Formats: sequence, structure tokens, C-alpha cells
Amino acid sequence: MLLVYTHKITPRVSYIFKQFFVRTLKIQVAFTTKVEEFVAHNGPKLSYSKAPLGEEFFIRSNDLLFEQGINDIDIVISKWDDVPCFFSAGESSNIPFDIFAASFYLISRYEEYLPHVRDIHERFPADESIAFKNGFLEQPLIDIWAFKFLELLKQKFPNYNYQSRNFEMISTFDIDIAYAYKNKGIIRTLGGFFKDIVRLNFVNFWYRLLTILNLKKDSFDTFSEILRIKKEYNVDTRFFFLLGDYTTFDKNISFLNNKFQSLIKSVGDYAKIGMHPSYFSVKDIEMLKKEKKRLESITNAPVVFSRQHFLRLIIPETYQNLIDLDIEEDYTMGYAKYAGFRASTCTPFYFYDLDFEIQTPLKLYPFAFMDGTLKDYMKLSNEESLALIFKLKDEVKKVNGTFISLLHNETLSEGEHWAGWNDIYLKMVNY
Repeated sequence: MLLVYTHKITPRVSYIFKQFFVRTLKIQVAFTTKVEEFVAHNGPKLSYSKAPLGEEFFIRSNDLLFEQGINDIDIVISKWDDVPCFFSAGESSNIPFDIFAASFYLISRYEEYLPHVRDIHERFPADESIAFKNGFLEQPLIDIWAFKFLELLKQKFPNYNYQSRNFEMISTFDIDIAYAYKNKGIIRTLGGFFKDIVRLNFVNFWYRLLTILNLKKDSFDTFSEILRIKKEYNVDTRFFFLLGDYTTFDKNISFLNNKFQSLIKSVGDYAKIGMHPSYFSVKDIEMLKKEKKRLESITNAPVVFSRQHFLRLIIPETYQNLIDLDIEEDYTMGYAKYAGFRASTCTPFYFYDLDFEIQTPLKLYPFAFMDGTLKDYMKLSNEESLALIFKLKDEVKKVNGTFISLLHNETLSEGEHWAGWNDIYLKMVNY
């Protein structure tokens, strides 16, 4: 047990120390505000305050973890050896910055509570983040800090029995449109044929006709291939099905369609299934509730994990709504425009609600990249995409974190837009 002395145990202090030590470094931690108890402790100990008590491991504290609410904070980036850091701590501190306040600032998404200009989908823009502006978006910085800190801790307390965690990979798929041509109803099908004729896209017309006549497999129907790879390579694979009503941004098959329901049930026999809340549900908890009930009625099981369609995440409202609906895990923590680590970590963490100053029961699983980010936003070639995927996976492996990918069922279709991505996925899994 690592004993931490601090002059005041706040919810923020308790939250970030447990995330940093218990969940990231596998070190049990206890707190005290009593100097005599701290001095008498024979095991590993650390003080977190304005001045050291003696020769213990000491981190000089910034005020952030002892405040409430949101303040406009001036962030000045410096270096800890070759690693970016901020909240300088002065010479008396064993490391040159307040590693806990800096970690809290990043993982709580403090900057997303501050005034900012949202993108066209009302999302916090990646290029507004300090991670992007300072060139560490593609690094799980908090985990890097933690393991760098661990080496110093081992020097100070060499006899402590340190445990290590294992690298994990989770492959996730958003099912925005389950089928390219099939099971869309007469009106949408005729509309599709009409568009093909107007656009003189006769290849698409031909594929659509063959697919509807069951003479060709639907190109988006890659579910058996995804499940085959899951089984063959023992990949933890999770699916998020969109069950919202048809809108400009929500174009999946009707949740009432029997073939679609059968697909969801059959996938659910082999993999975990979560909800994919529709575009407009981000501001409508009743719509969210309705979509959750739809999925539960199909699977006959409680829905406990979720990811926002279009990655529409408005902090803290989106998470507060999910918590009200008893969602336990969310997989939206990432950006559409750039790959990397939105919360600067590759370790799942509980959402800390700065509105109420509490750790919530909602666990967030940050993803490293989305297929469309590499292909459509960053405009990378297949070779460049694969190189970046390998780089991100390497970063996660260095700290034995959790590497989460976000793809769509059509990504493995080998259609013109996604040619070569089946191979990219297999190489990512095997790398």
C-alpha cells in the first residue's frame, strides 16, 4: 500500500490518484491528512502538498485538485526530459511538474468545459485541444508519465512488490448502415435505382440489381468475415448498432425489419453488442431511451455500453444522459478529424463530472483511431494509414495499455472506396 499525505483529500485528489496508481500502475493507495500517521508509515509513501515533510517522495501540488468548478487556466508546456508536461512544480518537487493535476486536467476533459467554437456537428474540435496544438495527440501522455514516474518510485522503494498490467486490444465496429442495397424497403430501393440512373452510375445499378435478386452478396455484409477473424485470432470484438429513425444523418435499415433483427441476434451470439445513439439523440434523452429499448427488445438483454453516432459528444450532458439510462461503458472518447488519444490516455477511466465534482459509474474506453479519420479526414493512403495504426499500437504497447480501433462493417467490403482495408485490418490484428 502506497500512503499519500495531502493537506486536503478532495474528490479530485481521490479520483486521479486512484486512476493513476490503482488502474494504471496496479499500486494500491491510501490517503492521510495526519502528519504523524504519514511519518510513522514504514512502507512506500508520497506527499502531495506545498512543501515536503522530510525525505519522502514529494510532488509539489498545483491548486487545481483543491478547487471546485471551472477556471480559465493558462497552460504553459515545458519538458520532463523528452516528454511534454505542464503545471511546473519548482525545484523542491521530485519531478518538475504536478503530474496529478496535469493528468486530471487532461483526463477530465477540463478544456472541453471552457468556452470553445464547436464544429458543424457541435463537437469539440481536435485542433482546439492542447494535445493537438502541442504535438502529443498521438501519445497516451498520462500513461507515459505514469510509467516514467514508476521508474523513480522503484528507485525510491525498491522492495515494494510491483505488479504489471497486460496489453489489450479491443476491435469495435459501428453499424451505421448494415446493408448497402438489401432490406431497405421499396421506396428507398427504387430511389437508389433512380439515383444510379440520374448519375449514370450503371455499375452501381448492376450491383444493386444483382444483390437484391440474391445473385450477389451485399457488399456491406461483412459480419461473417469480422466474426471469423474474431474467432481465428481471438480478438475482443464489439458492435454498435444504430437503431434510430431515418434522418439525413441516420440511414440504417428500420429496426422493425426482420432480417435486420436476425442479424443483430446472430452477431450477439458471438460478440458483445452495444447501442449507437442516433445523431439527434445527443440532445434528446427520450429519443435515447427509445433507441435503448429497441435494442433491448431485439436482444432480450440489458444494453450497458454505447458509442455516439458521428462521435457527437457534448461533455458533460451526453454522459449525464447515458448515466441516467444505466449505461455502464461508453466508447466515444476520440476525435473524428485526427487519430490519437483525446483524453491523453489508453487506459479506460471513469468519467469525472466537473459539474457535480464526483466520479461517476460510467467507464470510458478511449479509442486510438477511426477508419474514416485516416481515409477521409486525414486523406492518408493505405500504406500511410497502416503506418499510423502501427505507430499508435506501438505507443499503447509501450505502456501495456488498451488499444481500441473503430471501424465500420463496410470498411471490410473491399469496395472501391475501401479497397485494401481488409488487409489493413488483418495486419493491425496480427501486428
